[in-house]
Amino acid sequence: MTTENLHSEPQDNNVNNTENTVNENIIPEKNPEPETQEEEIHDEVVEQHEHEKLTSGELMNQLEALINAEDAGANHRKFNAIKETLVQRANLEIEELKHKHESEGKAIADFKNDHPLLSKISALNSIFKEKYDNFHKKQEAEQKDNLEKRQQIIEKLKNLYSNSNANTNLFRAIREIKEEWSSAGQVPKTEFKNLNNNYFFHLNQFYQMLDLNKEYREQEYAHNLEKRNQVIARAKELQHEPVIQKALNELQFLHKLWKEEAEPVAEEFRDKTWEEFKEISNKIHERKSELLTQIEGEQQANLDKKNEIIESIKKLTALSKEPNHNYWQQAIKKVEDLRSDFLKLGSVPRKLSNQNWNDFKLALRAFNSAKNEFYKGLKNSQHTNLEEKLKLIKTAQDNMLSEDWDIVVPLFKKLQEDWKKIGHVPRSQTNKVWDDFREACNTFFNNFRAKNNAQTDDWKENYKQKRALLDELKEIGSEEGSVEKIEQIKTSWNSIGKVPRDKMAINSEFNKTLKDKLRLNRINEFDLKEEGLSESQITDKARKVKNQIADLEAEIVKLENNLGFFGKVSRDNPLLKDTFDKIDEKKSQLESLKNTLHHIISGE
Repeated sequence: MTTENLHSEPQDNNVNNTENTVNENIIPEKNPEPETQEEEIHDEVVEQHEHEKLTSGELMNQLEALINAEDAGANHRKFNAIKETLVQRANLEIEELKHKHESEGKAIADFKNDHPLLSKISALNSIFKEKYDNFHKKQEAEQKDNLEKRQQIIEKLKNLYSNSNANTNLFRAIREIKEEWSSAGQVPKTEFKNLNNNYFFHLNQFYQMLDLNKEYREQEYAHNLEKRNQVIARAKELQHEPVIQKALNELQFLHKLWKEEAEPVAEEFRDKTWEEFKEISNKIHERKSELLTQIEGEQQANLDKKNEIIESIKKLTALSKEPNHNYWQQAIKKVEDLRSDFLKLGSVPRKLSNQNWNDFKLALRAFNSAKNEFYKGLKNSQHTNLEEKLKLIKTAQDNMLSEDWDIVVPLFKKLQEDWKKIGHVPRSQTNKVWDDFREACNTFFNNFRAKNNAQTDDWKENYKQKRALLDELKEIGSEEGSVEKIEQIKTSWNSIGKVPRDKMAINSEFNKTLKDKLRLNRINEFDLKEEGLSESQITDKARKVKNQIADLEAEIVKLENNLGFFGKVSRDNPLLKDTFDKIDEKKSQLESLKNTLHHIISGE
């Protein structure tokens, strides 16, 4: 019961009749009106706010304590409020688990839509319902008995002022009647108002009778005033109670006392005490309004924050029209953080709660749909990537035992570069394809290193031999037989294998010295007779000769074109003599190179 809407307390009615049935309008004191539906909602808002501060475990303990209480059924509203909070939390957790289930790529049909907390709540609710039904039946029986008791008390009160004998101690008798009335217990709500009016009507009649005994009436009024002052004193203390809900609950009890035991006092104190009590009550209820305003402000702030989170999720979904894997990984993490923040925020205004929750779920669903669509396409591309990587593995396995280092070493380096460029493959195949590729590469490079280590000593010996040949070449002049010596040295040089990498400069030094000696002996390099050339060396030599032939042919054409600028072209013309001599020389060189190329190709 609340007391926000209080009425002034009218004077006692001067009623002279003594009929058993009393008109409902004949009321000695006007009492506070019962709480309205709006006030019930406000109380629920406060309770919900308090529940949010507790963990689910603490709320479950409260629920069990209510069930185990002796008067369990009397706590029906509190039980339902706690139950509603727990059910809402359980549903949120189910939504979280459902989201995780979907994000792991599992079929939604396989998701089990249950929660251990809901099962426990259902069991406790069944127990409470049974206790509430029993409590309700017991309460009805007790109220029926209390109704009979109170009717008997009213009869006793009526007889006290109408039929009492001269020896009756009226002071003691009225005290006993009041105590009986105070402890008689609740009656059915449909009977309370009429019953209460009857009681106070006859109590008023009793005081009318006491006009003959002014001293006794003053004692009775003083006693009643003391009771009122006690109620007012406690109400004043409640103004300083730090827990507003506790103050409101006790104030409700004080109004119940005032309503059920608002016995008459002297006229001079009647309005004064009521106005004082009403003013204190209003001040306490102002604190309730402040609390509700604070809670509503917090709920509105929560609503604003939750709407911002929803908008952030929508923006992440809108930006995903041209996505890539990195974007989605970052977006998924951001959305998870936003989900967590949303669920941690407190309640929002009740009338907007469902809409806000639905907006949140729709935003999440749209994001997940866009994400799933992307990864569905990515899955197809991953299968294509898998095929590309399997081709690389096949190539690596086919060549991992080859010892044609000049060809296969670059090949494996390219295979590794190509592997890096290919995107992701299905997760179930990632480790397998990588292990197969790495094994083939390791097999090749381990074999390559082992063979290279074995060849290192041979290469060092090759270097010594080439150094000796180079020193011998440097000693050759233009004397008779020099060309033959050069040919022998070149043949021997070609037959020697590779040298260590850090000694490869000796090849450039040899080629430079060779050109100097050939120029000294007036002989073309391609005219040297070389033996023991490998197929690749012969091919290389032929390529070089072909390049020189092409260069000479281009030069001859250019010189002949130059002659075309003159009107009369003749060898006797002194200006053209040098040009004709150059053409003849280059044609002679061209013929010689063609013969050399023929010998190289034919192997003669």
